Amino acid sequence: MSTSHETAEATAQGERPCVAVVFGGRSSEHSVSLITARSVLRAIDRDKWDVVSVGISRDGAWFLFSQEELEALLEETPLAQLPVGERRVSLPLQAGDNRLLIHDSGEFGAPLTRGRHVDAVFPLLHGPFGEDGTLQGMLELADLPYVGCGVAASAIGMDKHFMKIAFEAAGLEVGPYTVVPDRMWRTDREGVRERIEALGFPVFVKPARAGSSFGITRVDEMSQLDAAMETAREHDLKVVVEAGLEGREIECAVLGDHGTEPARASLPGEIEVQGHDFYDFDAKYVEDDGATLSCPARLPDEVIKTLRRDAVRAFNAVDGEGLARCDFFVTADNRVVINEINTMPGFTPISMYPRMWAASGLEYSELIDELITLALERPVGLR
Repeated sequence: MSTSHETAEATAQGERPCVAVVFGGRSSEHSVSLITARSVLRAIDRDKWDVVSVGISRDGAWFLFSQEELEALLEETPLAQLPVGERRVSLPLQAGDNRLLIHDSGEFGAPLTRGRHVDAVFPLLHGPFGEDGTLQGMLELADLPYVGCGVAASAIGMDKHFMKIAFEAAGLEVGPYTVVPDRMWRTDREGVRERIEALGFPVFVKPARAGSSFGITRVDEMSQLDAAMETAREHDLKVVVEAGLEGREIECAVLGDHGTEPARASLPGEIEVQGHDFYDFDAKYVEDDGATLSCPARLPDEVIKTLRRDAVRAFNAVDGEGLARCDFFVTADNRVVINEINTMPGFTPISMYPRMWAASGLEYSELIDELITLALERPVGLR
């Protein structure tokens, strides 16, 4: 593994640290990941970083996929999926190797033609098999530094059930909710209905481990519940049902620390949804005017201070590293209630996370530099 000292020495000698930008993946958020990767590849400072781009197909194949190929693919359709490329790559899974292994044909296990040295990985994958600790564990096994949260923080941040437990343990206020595991829904539906009815309507029925608002339904009466549960279960057999809260939707972006400094929180931003019952997938990614961001949010100074403090507390509660976006409700009486944390938030220039940092004085390309620098400073393994 390259240390930060070795990286600095190599840079001083004119060698740029190599960053592998990884995108695509097996989750339903595959297309969103491609859009994110295109934005990062356009903005990353090529004078500072040597970049290799790696795509992962929906069935899990890893291969080299250039920025030019990605641009052409997304030009055809914004919701594209990666075709399986011919230049297959794999990780060595051997401590200290620090190479992407490149095979001489499209077949995995074919003879190696060469290895591509990598100093850090920038995994721009959203959802399961990328944001949930699985990829992070693979990179730990390969001894490769990477941008973002570690294995445990990624897994907790992906599961709305366990993240709420972590928040409650840290003393953060969490709205009323109930969890419906697969077996409970199959064997005790009446009991589930009673628990949900006790929350009061409306409720929001959500897959426990899916992101980008996939599979989320607002339910205003019991007759709508079964259909909403089945919609959520298409994405995850464990479902979280949250009581609807009357409040403003506020977000805050968090950046990790440089060892002795505390994590940093951006100015909070307010989501103003237009033409939707809530901040759903179309409002986030499809419709240009589906939602707007006001940053800093128009809130009293004391509430802004509380939001920034609680965003860092939530980040620390899951043992976060690198980056995360924390989502809150602020009630009419200025109570701050945390909703969830996202350990790999949307990362295009128009996504809320980069926009909040831009409003706080850190522009998109500078944000990319900072995240890679944090990854290079942090060791892999137990820490």
